[in-house]
Amino acid sequence: MTQTEQAETLTMVTRRTQLAEEEKRQGLRRMKAVALSFLLGAAAVFLLSSWALSAGGGEWLGYVRAAAEAGMVGALADWFAVTALFRYPLGIRIPHTAIIPNKKDQLGSSLGEFVSTNFLSEQVVRQKLRNTDLARRLGQRLAKPENSARVTSEVATVVRGAVTVLRDEDVQAVMEQAVARRVIAKEWGPPLGKILAKVVEDGSHHKLVDLVCDRAYEWVRDNQKTVLTVVMDRAPSWSPRFVDELLADKVYSEVLSFAWAVKVDADHPMRQALDRFLTEFAKDLQVDQETIARAEQVKMQIVEHPRVQELIGSAWATAKEMLLTAAEDPSSELRLRLQQSLVRLGERLSGDDPLRAKVDTWAEDVAAHVVGNYADELTTLITDTVERWDADETARKVELQVGRDLQFIRINGTVVGALAGLAIYTVAQLLF
Repeated sequence: MTQTEQAETLTMVTRRTQLAEEEKRQGLRRMKAVALSFLLGAAAVFLLSSWALSAGGGEWLGYVRAAAEAGMVGALADWFAVTALFRYPLGIRIPHTAIIPNKKDQLGSSLGEFVSTNFLSEQVVRQKLRNTDLARRLGQRLAKPENSARVTSEVATVVRGAVTVLRDEDVQAVMEQAVARRVIAKEWGPPLGKILAKVVEDGSHHKLVDLVCDRAYEWVRDNQKTVLTVVMDRAPSWSPRFVDELLADKVYSEVLSFAWAVKVDADHPMRQALDRFLTEFAKDLQVDQETIARAEQVKMQIVEHPRVQELIGSAWATAKEMLLTAAEDPSSELRLRLQQSLVRLGERLSGDDPLRAKVDTWAEDVAAHVVGNYADELTTLITDTVERWDADETARKVELQVGRDLQFIRINGTVVGALAGLAIYTVAQLLF
């Protein structure tokens, strides 16, 4: 993702966050207005009923006034309680008010302790993962091609990011230290001897021998003039010309016949001699110190060759280009094989109970290790974050999240207070 795309994404996320906060802010204002209307309604009923009673109204107005009066008291009490959570009521610094701004650090510490005790315990995490049936759900999702394709795309994005971030010189240094030098440090003779012995034993070298024999015969057949010239040039100076030509023809015919015989006869002595030579050479590469030493000399000559050094130095650049190209192309062999592997993994997780049990156990062990060793760091993240918050801003954030629901406390306080006042007034009228 380019910097421009990242900036656009960040802007969109910020915009959505602002819109969500504005929506919550409007909802909070509406609920505050509703709660206030209940208080004002109770006050209006109280004033009207009091005026009516003073004007000689019926006794039933006393019940109405008592209910309205208690409703106002309940509304005011709950308004005070809700407001005291976030700020000083009416700006008056009454003790034990503005609880969240004044106690935010203690609240953050208590929240971190609560999370650590109830959510970050090993037993809770293990039980939660066990109930989730993580491996089966993961398998069912990966078995669907559209989900595996999405995961493949995300993995490709991670690979591109990682490859882009890595410095070429650092990777090349690691390759030279961890790979090239370790390969060079080991003797090549014994492992090459084992490979060669296995190749000869299996007869895998016969195709190469066939190819060499075919090419040798074809060369001799197509280069008669060259062979004749070589033989005649080696003839004595005193030898007559026609004798040299006859001798050269004879040598050419013998060489051609020999090449043909080696080509067509799989059991030709030349082939058998070659097999014996390769067998002995493979053995010498493994046990004969002189042969091993000569192999090491050849190895160093190869490794120290400028072209080989250049190849080692450019290996990462080539691999990097291949990785980036494969990761960016949705139809590349790398991504197709990765997607197919994920689908097969999903199918195995869905149908293989032992494998699924191993994955579930592994996930539980990893989660338990994390919470067992890093629970304090995780809870410290909560407490430190809360401590960094501004007190007033913290109160505003919390009120924005829960303030709308808290307004129902004020509404309920008005209603319950009115009912309680009516009940008390009724009991008092009956008793006295």
